[in-house]
Amino acid sequence: MNTPPLLNRREVLRNSALGFGSLALTDLLQAENSSLTPRKLPAKAKRVIFLFQSGGPSQLDLYDPKPLLNKKHGEQLPDDVRGGQRLSTMSGNQSSIPLAGSPFKFARHGQSGQWFSEILPHTAKIADDLCIVKNMYTEAINHGPGVTYLQTGSQLAGRPSMGAWLQYGLGTSNNNLPSFVVLVTKNKGGQPLLSRLWGSGFLPSEYQGVRFRSGKDPVLYLTNPDGISEKSRRMLLDRLAELHSHQHGLSPDGAIQDRIKQYEMAFNMQSSVPEVANLKEEPESIFELYGKEAKNPGSFAANCLMARRLAERGVKFIQLYHQGWDQHGGLKGGISHQCKETDQASSALIKDLKQRGMLDETLVVWGGEFGRTNYSQGKISASGFGRDHHPRCFSLWMAGGGIKPGTSFGKTDDYGYNIVDKSGTPISPDKHKYDKNAVHVHDLQATILHLLGIDHTALTYKFQGRHYRLTDVHGQVVKPILA
Repeated sequence: MNTPPLLNRREVLRNSALGFGSLALTDLLQAENSSLTPRKLPAKAKRVIFLFQSGGPSQLDLYDPKPLLNKKHGEQLPDDVRGGQRLSTMSGNQSSIPLAGSPFKFARHGQSGQWFSEILPHTAKIADDLCIVKNMYTEAINHGPGVTYLQTGSQLAGRPSMGAWLQYGLGTSNNNLPSFVVLVTKNKGGQPLLSRLWGSGFLPSEYQGVRFRSGKDPVLYLTNPDGISEKSRRMLLDRLAELHSHQHGLSPDGAIQDRIKQYEMAFNMQSSVPEVANLKEEPESIFELYGKEAKNPGSFAANCLMARRLAERGVKFIQLYHQGWDQHGGLKGGISHQCKETDQASSALIKDLKQRGMLDETLVVWGGEFGRTNYSQGKISASGFGRDHHPRCFSLWMAGGGIKPGTSFGKTDDYGYNIVDKSGTPISPDKHKYDKNAVHVHDLQATILHLLGIDHTALTYKFQGRHYRLTDVHGQVVKPILA
């Protein structure tokens, strides 16, 4: 007795209800797989390296000095400055909200005269290459939604990441390496980083980021098992592709084609990944530039050097994650340590790209999900203090790839609490999205896409009956920072 083959969901719909189910399914598949082609603009950047500092670096202790805070250190945050803003649960119930001045000295650097904290001596040396955006803001007040917002354009999990959107819109220029690579500093504590932050969401799975790890196998499950040669692996993939093609002919499904593409990419990466991950071939002068930690695989310095090597080989979006910027207490020691780990390598990456003639075509972004408060979380003591989350204003910097160098954009009030307009008047948070003096998360994303030659309003994907985009229904290109 012959057992009839099992039917999948598509076949059941195709063969039921006089074919009506097939009609509905066909319409659904066409709708969900359709997209609008992004209108191409003149591209100033070919690639992006995003140095994401997870945890929320304190702008008040790095880039945005506020002498008034030092003068009023320990005094209460004025109600008219706070303006009724909700505070996080970590400091919202404090009976006292004392202002906290920075324990670090600031100075101007470069011909541009940009302000930098003393704990950023190396970054200060590239002042004239940077554009420091001091009027960033977000609606997210906690880490999970905040990081997800900046990486995917939504505070809710499940949307495609920025790198996935870029790969979807721009394609690939290297068949031996992914267009979207993720590097995470090893052995760092702090807020957890989940793989969905570099996932493809509802886009085809081929667009998700590929994480490179330190150690023997930069990409898991890439090497052949013992006893399997490259020739036999090639034969296996060829036969598997034939089976998948046959399956696709019987039941058209984009996931099948995605699987074939991923198998082929994995095969090509077996030779390309070991080559790009071999930092030992770099000259000693490069390790001196990035710092001694560059010889330590998985460190932030080594990952910055790896980012340059990936950029040279055509990778379009390189995402570095560095945890540990969440200084709710012990800020002075904590943020000083973070800067020791990141300052020299961040600066070296800009210098290295510049000396190779790559900076003009590489957009580098440095920043976190939000900023820190101008007041102390808990009591200010002789041993120090901490700062809570502050979404209303924070700073990040950008360099290369069509960005105007040696500039600062945007201002905050003398308390470092609110974004102000050009006259110095605080902008009400409910008017931020309508004021060009404030830069929203979606504005940053729109600007990144613009520099890569993409109209952010046209890069869409239809899913569940709606056209989605990275910038949702918001976002304006920040034209004053463009070169």
